[in-house]
Amino acid sequence: MDQRRRGSGQGGSVGLLGRGAECALLDGVIAALRAGESRVLVVRGAPGVGKSALLRYAEGSATGMRVVRAAGSESEMELAFAALHQLCSPLLDRVEGLPGAQRDALETVFRLRAGTSPDHFLVGLAVLSLLAGVSAEGPLLCVVDDAQWLDRASAQVLGFVARRLLAESIVLLLGARLPNPELRGLPELEVTGLSDADAHALLSSVTYARLDQHIRDRIVAETRGNPLALLELPRGLTVTQMAGGLGLLDADTLPGRIEESFLHRIRELPAQTRLMLLVAAAEPVGDPVLVRRAAERLDVTPAAALAGGTDGLLTIDERVTFRHPLVRSAVYRAAEPGDRRAVHLALADVTDPRDAPDRRAWHLASATVGPDDAVAAELERSTLRAQARGGMAVAAAFLQRSAALTADPSPRADRMLAAAEASLQAGELDDVRRLVSAVSAGPLDGCQDGRAGVLRGQVAFASGGGADAVTLLLDAAGQLAPSNLRLARETYLTAWGMAVSIADQGTLLAVSRAVHTLPSPDSPGPLELLLDGFALLVTDGRAAAAATLRQAAAVLTDLPAADVLRWGWIATGASAAIWDDEGMRTIYARQVRLVRDAAALRELPYHLSTWGYALSSVGDFEGAAAAIAEGEAVAAATGNPVPPYSALRLLSLRGREAETTALIAATLRGSAAAGFGMGITAANWAAAVLYNGLARYPEAMRASQATAHLAEPWLSTWLLPEMVEAATRVGETDLARDALERLIEATQPFSTDFAAGIEARTRALVGTGRGADDLYHEAVERLGRTRLRPELARAHLLYGEWLRRERRRVEARDHLRTAHEMFTLIGMEAFAERARRELLATGETVRKRTVAASSGAALTAQERQIALLVRDGLSNPEAGTRLFLSPRTVEWHLRSIFVKLGISSRRQLRDALPRGEYESAPG
Repeated sequence: MDQRRRGSGQGGSVGLLGRGAECALLDGVIAALRAGESRVLVVRGAPGVGKSALLRYAEGSATGMRVVRAAGSESEMELAFAALHQLCSPLLDRVEGLPGAQRDALETVFRLRAGTSPDHFLVGLAVLSLLAGVSAEGPLLCVVDDAQWLDRASAQVLGFVARRLLAESIVLLLGARLPNPELRGLPELEVTGLSDADAHALLSSVTYARLDQHIRDRIVAETRGNPLALLELPRGLTVTQMAGGLGLLDADTLPGRIEESFLHRIRELPAQTRLMLLVAAAEPVGDPVLVRRAAERLDVTPAAALAGGTDGLLTIDERVTFRHPLVRSAVYRAAEPGDRRAVHLALADVTDPRDAPDRRAWHLASATVGPDDAVAAELERSTLRAQARGGMAVAAAFLQRSAALTADPSPRADRMLAAAEASLQAGELDDVRRLVSAVSAGPLDGCQDGRAGVLRGQVAFASGGGADAVTLLLDAAGQLAPSNLRLARETYLTAWGMAVSIADQGTLLAVSRAVHTLPSPDSPGPLELLLDGFALLVTDGRAAAAATLRQAAAVLTDLPAADVLRWGWIATGASAAIWDDEGMRTIYARQVRLVRDAAALRELPYHLSTWGYALSSVGDFEGAAAAIAEGEAVAAATGNPVPPYSALRLLSLRGREAETTALIAATLRGSAAAGFGMGITAANWAAAVLYNGLARYPEAMRASQATAHLAEPWLSTWLLPEMVEAATRVGETDLARDALERLIEATQPFSTDFAAGIEARTRALVGTGRGADDLYHEAVERLGRTRLRPELARAHLLYGEWLRRERRRVEARDHLRTAHEMFTLIGMEAFAERARRELLATGETVRKRTVAASSGAALTAQERQIALLVRDGLSNPEAGTRLFLSPRTVEWHLRSIFVKLGISSRRQLRDALPRGEYESAPG
């Protein structure tokens, strides 16, 4: 039996009786911290089982180390970043040293400065950097108790930090009954009841009457060895009462019975003392000054109320602390509603509206029974502050309470809709459904009805109902048009983008026709031009849409950041629709820069994906892989994945069959399940490119035909050249000519070298004689004016193959040699091998060359990302910001990189990882 004990106190500590194994594990964690390592551990168990005692044991073992603490509070769950502020408050003097965007984010959420709502994951990166900076000076222990009551914003940030600790001297210990969803999957120490022997010893220490063995056995069995239950439940019971056991407790009712035991003790206290306890229970931060001042407003003299003691239930020192969180909940729930309202009103009166306006507003709301416009307005102002700090879940809670206190139906509906919109941003789809259902039961004007419809559509799309979502958004846009034309247009644009994702022709046509019903503006801006151009593209064809889309693409290069964040993801399609490859790269690069500068991390993965596609298209596979990997890192951090379309494109061009086919299969399964026809097209386009590179033309043709029933304006068009190439190789001339006609319809309205080059190359495949020769020559010339190196290399390959079949071997060798060299330099392995075989057929001796392995081939994917960023001049903090790592973790990886590359300085990375011929400038 382990006899280690430490005194009782807050959090239900009952000593460390019987906790030898748990203490040994914590000793190991603290030893690792002393050695400069990082650890994360969630100490999980039922109320009263001794979690807080174990956390305090760890703190006591961390001698000579810096310790920061926080505790979740049930009454602070609606205050964004409340627990995080507790944890970081002692470290705020270090905030000034953080990178600019991180510093601004942390100062905004802690109300040290005014600012726009920062992304929670930027806040997480700021906290990671802050803690890492402190740990550079010595080991840092972070202890968070009652994590089940963390406000959501704090829980998200702590979960983010916990998953990214690697090279820092930091240990994060969290105590929780059941972890928040944000903390699931972290390493756990489950704390269960005491062994029978230890439970009997503890029971003996608190029962003074002699009990028969069978009574003791029954009490131990019914409490399941829970230390707090063993201490609290027998209190005040006679031997006769205990002889009946404790009422056949089960695990679910045990906390309730412990709370009842506390209630029994509370009821024995004088009325003034009970009221003092209620004030303390209703005050969320444990401020003794506020508690005393509020009590005095209720004609309670604190000294007199506490003179007889509180039976150990409450301690007021530097902070107000309860014997156990169950005491606080027992006090609050047992109080009469009128007493609770009076206490909240007193607390509102003594809370400084300048220092804590949100807590004051919440107290006022809790003190109010019926509608109160003044309190509702105060709550709405708190909402704005919460949104500015990025606390969308908190903003939704304030708005819901504000709506409940609003008498006028129209403002009440506006506040409920605003609450639903905040809930959508917080990802709480069930709350959105509930609020929209509630608000729709009352009278709504057209604009309100439209806003409700937009919410229904967004929830439907997020839940996998693509076609239903589009229908809901169409109805909503129609409702919005008379009163808010811009919001109606944005809604139509979102619906159009969703229709493209599901790739259903009927749905896309319905949206586009609805757009034509809108009035034409006198001076159309980017939104109007883009929406009208896309609608014409579907209803009237590319020729009719060409002029409008050109105008849209031109003005989109200066699209304000706010619009980029709202609908920029759809705007990227304008340049693609008009075959403007330079415009595509310009817009994609600008949007990545704007979104990154705005720290809009939820939107960043999509824009990095499009940038990765753009880099693949110019043959910068290294840059494309880095952009895709960065997007995947951000998506993993934010829980906001994007489809792997760019990765499919890159892998198919590289010609790596095993990797590509695995991702194709996964994408086909996922897209079919989600109803995303665009994903099916992307996967089959990748398959067609892969198999054409491998010269397996029947498979390429099957893949290119697999999406004929799906409609979207980009990938399905870019798939057509693959279909023509495969079909001509297997003798399917009619199929090839049909695909060519569709391609010509898409390219003819546009005079870009991209469009003309692809059209000429594809026409040549079905041409003969001098006509084919001229078309191949035109394709090489046109594509040679672009930066589309993979497409140019393929033009040389096809021209060389044709020349060989025409028995013009010398000319064929020139083009095949050029193609082979380009493919090898770019990294297009399958196409390089196809070109090599063709060269052999011309009689030229050419050895098989694999794509040259770079000097960094031994690096892991993350090491390579870091190495390239540092090579391009980023500092450790800047590289860490890109990859969601602390600067110390970047430094830790760099040490490994230097060893693997045989270098000793950052400057040498430029020689060890030289920029490739087709590598773009850093984005």
